[in-house]
Amino acid sequence: MIAYGSKVRMHYTIALEDGMVADTTEGEAPFEFVMGAGDLEEGLELALIGLEPGDKQTLTLTPEQAFGYPSPAAVQDMPRSDFPPNMQLKPGLIVTFSTPTGDELPGTIMEVDKDTVKVDFNHPLAGHEITYSVEILDVGTGMAP
Repeated sequence: MIAYGSKVRMHYTIALEDGMVADTTEGEAPFEFVMGAGDLEEGLELALIGLEPGDKQTLTLTPEQAFGYPSPAAVQDMPRSDFPPNMQLKPGLIVTFSTPTGDELPGTIMEVDKDTVKVDFNHPLAGHEITYSVEILDVGTGMAP
């Protein structure tokens, strides 16, 4: 049974309100993670507690339970000079940035002008109600989160 610290192997699908699939592992290798290690949003993890191998579950999560709401503070104007001169910047392009701690953070380009680039660092699914479907393949125990 899935609990904090469990190593989980599963297939999942995340669909938006209109049914469009935003992410899935179907047809690909299963997703593997340690429950509580921060690999999934907290709301997605909570939906898995107590499930066992062979269980399938589909539920709808509100923005609060899934990826939260967009924050205006997460939209930043950056100098164009922070980007390689040959980089083709256009709205909708997702660029990966390195944080001072060495983590990687994706940002979506919103606007580009001669001197600045407006980048949205909100999660792309922020503000969306999602349908989260999982099939639990395997659960290991005794793993540290």
